[in-house]
Amino acid sequence: MTTLNNLPSFLVPLVGLVFPAFSIASLFLHVQKNRIF
Repeated sequence: MTTLNNLPSFLVPLVGLVFPAFSIASLFLHVQKNRIF
């Protein structure tokens, strides 16, 4: 049960770091693709 209680405290920063990084990467790729054409 302790691992189940510690899981959200580990997942929240992970999602908080991965999601913005993914959105910034997709935005960067979108800008790069538009710049070529």
